[in-house]
Amino acid sequence: MASTRIPIAAFVVALLTGGLAHAKEKPCRESAGTRIWWSPLIPTAKSPLRVLAVSEDRRQGELRVAVRGQPDHEPATSVRGGPPWSFAAELWPSAPGNLRVELRRDDEVIACRRISVQARGRGGPGPRPDGPGAWRATRAWNRDMENLFSAWIERLFDAPAEATLAFPSLAPVLHDPARNFLWGHLGLREDDAKNRKIPRAEPDCADLPYYLRAYFAWKLALPFALRDCDRGKRNRPPKCGPILHNEMANERIKGSTALDRFRSFLRVLANRVQSGSVRTALRDDETDFYPVALARKALRPGTIYADPYGHVLMLTTWVEQTPERGGLLFAVDGQPDNSVGRKRFWEGNFLFESDSKSAGPGFKAFRPIVRGPDKELFPLTNRALAADPRFAPFSAEQAELEREAFYARLAKLINPRGLDARAAYAETMNALVEQLATRVGSVENGERFMRDKRNPVVPMPVGPKIFETTGPWEDYSTPARDLRLLVAMRVLAGLPARITQHPELFELGGRKPEEVRKEIEALHDKQIHERAIEYRRSDGSRFRLTVADIFARRTALEMAYNPNDCVEIRWGAGAETPDYDTCQRHAPEEQRARMQDYRAWFREARRPPR
Repeated sequence: MASTRIPIAAFVVALLTGGLAHAKEKPCRESAGTRIWWSPLIPTAKSPLRVLAVSEDRRQGELRVAVRGQPDHEPATSVRGGPPWSFAAELWPSAPGNLRVELRRDDEVIACRRISVQARGRGGPGPRPDGPGAWRATRAWNRDMENLFSAWIERLFDAPAEATLAFPSLAPVLHDPARNFLWGHLGLREDDAKNRKIPRAEPDCADLPYYLRAYFAWKLALPFALRDCDRGKRNRPPKCGPILHNEMANERIKGSTALDRFRSFLRVLANRVQSGSVRTALRDDETDFYPVALARKALRPGTIYADPYGHVLMLTTWVEQTPERGGLLFAVDGQPDNSVGRKRFWEGNFLFESDSKSAGPGFKAFRPIVRGPDKELFPLTNRALAADPRFAPFSAEQAELEREAFYARLAKLINPRGLDARAAYAETMNALVEQLATRVGSVENGERFMRDKRNPVVPMPVGPKIFETTGPWEDYSTPARDLRLLVAMRVLAGLPARITQHPELFELGGRKPEEVRKEIEALHDKQIHERAIEYRRSDGSRFRLTVADIFARRTALEMAYNPNDCVEIRWGAGAETPDYDTCQRHAPEEQRARMQDYRAWFREARRPPR
């Protein structure tokens, strides 16, 4: 959600710089399901102090600050969620002392927390390494920590629903204290872009959720683990080995400071994580993730979505359905060029196949790492997670759903009252144009690389490896993106038929499904000629393509992913199209021949098994 103010309840922060307000002050304690957090770890006077109240079920609040001996004032309050719901503000304590932080509803104190503010310059750095691993876990994962993780993720990627949210990498997100509640939390200058010792924060698709979870765990001294996994085979999903957790010794984890150790741990992470890590079987216990139910309470910010082919997204925000607007579910993903962008849930972005023998796709949560009676860290099993109230319950229901039923279930979660057919078409068209606009940037990145390197021949992998490799092909080719684009175009074209196939998903206003279908078919014929994108041709000139143009080029787009081809070919141009005459580069004939052999994968919109 965007920042808002809700007038019903009150979230009150009382800053008591001279001790308790009076001798009979009520006890200060937190309640079940509601916690109050602050950052940095050691607050100091005359420096920003971020306060975040996170609640399982309290969705309304107002922030108010009272300083002893001074009139109350109201700082800017941002409200997000949920679940969970969060209330955030930035304070500037004027002097050292004790702060009393309260979350109120009317006259009832829901939660209270005291914070000690130190004198400026006396905060000191964060913890130093005290063991052989990357960091020591002194806290435990539980419901409150999972709620904070969700609220932190939602805040990182907050933006108005209508906005386009994209970053060249994760670094600008983590280095922005307005987004990152944990910015500078440890006092190590760990998020200061001017500090050359900080991690580069450039994870790709598979690494992105791992990076965020590891970063959060390190900041808050929580356990974190990952596994080495293979990529699976034609007839089975990937299999994984034993865990490597944050307290284990590893020859590659080096350094005398906490920041050095964490940075080296992230390098280990980047070398181990790949698409197989997220595609593990749903009922497999030896995995980094486990599947959750298709329910609003389970699909929280921080939950990942693994598609059958290895692409992974992380949920960030639910936007509630209102009488004026349809609901939305947003996620972020990373790309091979390290860019990070926000995507809405729809079939063009979230691919699902229940009959895939080589993957376990669907929504999954990080498998919790806990400390046993022997003080050793270990991951919880699926059986344990089925009944542990601290975490989203294990559920393999996604394994039982056919593709159409899966999307129908999500449609009802996002728009429980059904969606007006015209609004549903508009949302789908917007999502497709958003996907095309993102592809413009990806193709341009490839063009920039080719110009800078004076048009080298980028080696093309063999067979299914075109979808997963390393080097310039991974960074600048677009086979996986183009396959999703072709799926997206099929979804938009098929939406009118869906009205008659699944009328329960739409608000038809008492009309017959067949009548509404004809109306949307006419709207489609009109809209595809009005909506458009622009790309930059080889000579620098801009060329406009309508959605109708792109539909007409669907066949050519089955072979448009090779960065060795000119940008015109990558947008489906041919000798008969007006934008082709500026084309100055072609992929080698041997590569074109193999692309022809692989064409059926794109025509059928189904990636081959490994």
